[in-house]
Amino acid sequence: MQTAPLALIVDDHPLFCDALALTLRTVAGFAGVESVHRLDAALARLDAGLRPDVVVLDLDLPDVDGMDGILRLRAALDAPVMVVSSMADDRLVAAALAAGAAGFVPKHSGREAFRAAFQAMARGERWLPEGYVPPAPGSASAGQEAVARLAQLTRQQARILELICQGMLNKQIAYDLSIAETTVKAHVTAIMRKLGVQSRTQAVLIAQQARFSSLVPEG
Repeated sequence: MQTAPLALIVDDHPLFCDALALTLRTVAGFAGVESVHRLDAALARLDAGLRPDVVVLDLDLPDVDGMDGILRLRAALDAPVMVVSSMADDRLVAAALAAGAAGFVPKHSGREAFRAAFQAMARGERWLPEGYVPPAPGSASAGQEAVARLAQLTRQQARILELICQGMLNKQIAYDLSIAETTVKAHVTAIMRKLGVQSRTQAVLIAQQARFSSLVPEG
């Protein structure tokens, strides 16, 4: 049984991981800090029994596009996900919060900002970047609304939607996940209900709206 606070860093920049681990130990009070460089590695560690008190997540990972990292981690464990990213566009911050992030700290922030962010998280409060301007009520983009819908999915449902986006049929998904095809069909029905769509194609479109290119279009 874990007695000391443990943080899991998910970031593919080794030097930043080392610096952040030191910061978490010295200013945020984490006795244990572990790090991985990909989302799938983080999920594998969770499947193996790791139970961190917080996950510190970079949005820009080799195997993540958009808010998928937050969504899948939130579905995999009951612990806060703090985003630490070099991308701090207001639209990305809003989407991260809609996906369930406990806060958002730009990578260029100083040690005191990290200390304050984790203190706020410990109080159950969200931490927002200095200068962040939230969207006006009713002005959320289609991408932010898509993220909020996707946040309702369970981990298994999110995985099945990912495979649907890859063009897999129910039979192929059942084989890939080692579950019955009837179970896949039940999940697909639940996915469409939660997303408020009538077809697999519409579900794929919702998933695409949660990607970086949709949340922050070029230009």
